[in-house]
Amino acid sequence: MKEKILIIINDAPYGTEKAYNALRLANTILSEHEETEIKVFLLADAVFCGLPNQKTPNGFYNIERLMKSVLHKGAEIKLCGGCSEARGIHELQLIDSVQLSNMKQLAKWTTDCDKVLTF
Repeated sequence: MKEKILIIINDAPYGTEKAYNALRLANTILSEHEETEIKVFLLADAVFCGLPNQKTPNGFYNIERLMKSVLHKGAEIKLCGGCSEARGIHELQLIDSVQLSNMKQLAKWTTDCDKVLTF
């Protein structure tokens, strides 16, 4: 049976390293444990992680690249619609395969997954 892990990210993509570390963990799990299913839900300021065209200085981590890597390895990534509306980004384009969602979806993922990690 496939293990399911939900990773909830609450912090902005830059400023702290919580989003970075959460996505690094997701990436490593997917690389080392292909049988594991990863779901990532972006809450609060973490919804900014889902925006495309992020430009970072050379040598600095890039959340968009990490998100694309995690998606490419089979993870699902959704972000809170209410949080996006509150920040005025609900109508902006998202990184391909990242989807706008809601608390109902987060509740379902929480009850469906074997482990829930928060960053």
